[in-house]
Amino acid sequence: MDAERFQNTGQPDWDWWGRLWPTSGATLRRLGIGPGQSLAEVACGNGYFALPAARITDPAPVYALDLEESLLEECVRLAEHQGVENIVPVHGDARRMAQLLPERVDVVLVANTFHGVDDKRAFVEQAAESLRPGGRFVIVNWHDRPRETTTVAGEPRGPPTDLRLSPDETNAVVLDGKAFSLEERVELPPYHYALLFQHADG
Repeated sequence: MDAERFQNTGQPDWDWWGRLWPTSGATLRRLGIGPGQSLAEVACGNGYFALPAARITDPAPVYALDLEESLLEECVRLAEHQGVENIVPVHGDARRMAQLLPERVDVVLVANTFHGVDDKRAFVEQAAESLRPGGRFVIVNWHDRPRETTTVAGEPRGPPTDLRLSPDETNAVVLDGKAFSLEERVELPPYHYALLFQHADG
């Protein structure tokens, strides 16, 4: 993740992350991730979603993209430890994801980082270029609630209040470029939602 271009997207502690999503694989299935789908997770960190996604999509690859090489190395170590063989680390700036990925994919997943992207329209265009015709762009966001109200284990968590985006705001940004159509909105209690978009060529 680019600390200058992706604001407040530090990797959370797995302990409290697991309190929000104790069954991350089930969450991914709710978002339509299925066997045989190639997937790119942008700003994957050390793999909280990339690893369970790889178990679901196997044998199709999961491209774990991040700017922080140390996080990618940790993700790869965890994959090896867990016997996950279809994680492909991609080191680089997410603003160039279409150039960095070795192929177009079925799904681009952006979990908990879209709020911090400086040029969201350009980012959406990169997602469109990274997808196969009919591919899906999945964004998971914190709801636009005051940070002091989104607590985990008694402590406020998530991005600053002023960076949070409502579902309507996120939808407007993605649909502005005409590359996508909204397929579905999914509530992810207690504090998140996901928007599932389909590539307009599909």
